[in-house]
Amino acid sequence: MKQALVIGASGGIGRALVAELQARGWQVTGLSRSTDGLDVTDAASVNTHLSRLEGPFQRMIIATGALEIGAFGPEKALKQITPEAMAAQFALNATGPALILAHAARLLAKDQPAVIATLSARVGSIGDNRAGGWHSYRASKAALNQIIRGAAIELGRSHKQAACVALHPGTVATAFTEKYLGRHPAVPPDQAAQRLLDVIDHLGPEQTGQFFDYSGAVVPW
Repeated sequence: MKQALVIGASGGIGRALVAELQARGWQVTGLSRSTDGLDVTDAASVNTHLSRLEGPFQRMIIATGALEIGAFGPEKALKQITPEAMAAQFALNATGPALILAHAARLLAKDQPAVIATLSARVGSIGDNRAGGWHSYRASKAALNQIIRGAAIELGRSHKQAACVALHPGTVATAFTEKYLGRHPAVPPDQAAQRLLDVIDHLGPEQTGQFFDYSGAVVPW
């Protein structure tokens, strides 16, 4: 049976991805902080949880991240940046996925088509930034995109049939976005999951190292 791994499986999008994968006939392994105690910002926690897995997985999806962490929300101006807020954003949105990607070479199917995708955000695009603000979150997602690009190059040497990509899910109606839904049209998590998996199903090694939105369109770095 085809096997999929979803990190962040208890979140709004993560839970919907698990359900949609199962509906499509996949055997899904889900890991999350609330259910399994996985803390993606802690290397020991990541190593402990991922070392227990065997795979191989034909799908690996990293669906972790946050726009607000603790008392820190997105900044509207440079003068609102604090070292604590920026460090927290990088720890969760960039370092966490990087720690997970360190296990990808062992867990991702090697001799068959496979995709590893990490949820990023269009606001992490440097080329698409026309509004400014949200500096720590934007910077952490831009860092994540660079990590994805580097991981794709490295995995491409050993996993010839794999694609490693960043995905922008659009605005999804979850607790993650509830304060900001008035700005952009939102879709429910189940619809977001369907769209993302449709994109993933059409990815191959020719698309590795790229950044796509929920419609399959390329997002500029």
